[in-house]
Amino acid sequence: MAVVTKQSPEGGNDVSPTPPPLPGPTTNCRRKGLFVMNNGSVTKGESTAMRNMWDNLFDGGFRADVTITTDNGGIIYAHAAVLGMASPVLRGLLKQAKGSGRKRSISIPGVQHDAVRVFIRFLYSSCYEQEEMKELVLPLLVMSHAYVVPRLKQICEQQLEDGLLTLENAVDVFQLSLLCDAPRLALISHRMILRNFKAVSATEGWNAMKKSHPLLEKEILESMIYEENIGKEKIRESNEQKIYLQLYEAMEALIHICRDGCRTIGPCDKDFKEDQKPCTYAACKGIELLVRHFAGCKLRVPGGCIHCKRMWQLLELHARLCADPSLCRVPLCLNFKEKIKKQGKKDEIKWKMLVKKILSIKRIGGEPFFVSLNSISS
Repeated sequence: MAVVTKQSPEGGNDVSPTPPPLPGPTTNCRRKGLFVMNNGSVTKGESTAMRNMWDNLFDGGFRADVTITTDNGGIIYAHAAVLGMASPVLRGLLKQAKGSGRKRSISIPGVQHDAVRVFIRFLYSSCYEQEEMKELVLPLLVMSHAYVVPRLKQICEQQLEDGLLTLENAVDVFQLSLLCDAPRLALISHRMILRNFKAVSATEGWNAMKKSHPLLEKEILESMIYEENIGKEKIRESNEQKIYLQLYEAMEALIHICRDGCRTIGPCDKDFKEDQKPCTYAACKGIELLVRHFAGCKLRVPGGCIHCKRMWQLLELHARLCADPSLCRVPLCLNFKEKIKKQGKKDEIKWKMLVKKILSIKRIGGEPFFVSLNSISS
């Protein structure tokens, strides 16, 4: 094809035409039923026209050859070609359906008429109204699964996840998600039930489930107890971790005070400057006060003073963590090392477990003054 150019005022053909705009991004089928055109783009007017055409075909029933009967005598007219292409299950029903001439009749029982109408309409134009989805999402989920319409099933699941899942329908959604093979939706609804058990157990859906599926109620209650136990176990482990971390910091502060010196307590050969920087050890202040009390306490026996008893325990814990007592400057470290050798097996196991947990919190910063985790394990 020859390229058409715009003539210049002088009569020449040296001015190129304005290039056409680049095609927009490809538009996939969304909830409003947009259809992809050949060039990958679609305009709002075109999509609306195509939607209206399919809606008119369904609403008008032009040359409809299928009659769908619903509960309470409801009738919906449709086209076998559309139903057969949209759902393999409906295609099978149409092959078995009886009728006069080309007219056939099928039945969709157990679902309210409005839900069936919205379902059939979706098979035509892939469209739905948000208000209808909000009201009929559960029966639409069931029909999309039963008649194998994966697109509608995906939309129903997404709508429930995005806000249509509530405390009132959580139990119903959980049961239907199990029946309709929707594991993600089952997990989300199950979590909602466990998080809001008191409110959910007072709903009509819960009372209905107790009568119709008592085993399912039992499973939910068992999972509720399991979740509570898991929560308590996590709280207990968290509290233990905090205690081990405090002991770890206490050991670091004790080494720091006795080896490097801090504020008014430390090695006797250290001179402290007035402009000394603030201590960076979190437990230094508490250990410092404990050491000062221990040095001046007149009782100073493990059972006579609670503060001294704690200091004795910290000194023994340090001795078990210390790798080289001959170079250690912590008081009584070597004495406790000798005492540990004479200790009973039961006490030895308890102390080893404590030391192992403290070392596993994080690596001791005072290495090589502390033993390694491998030596404790062995």
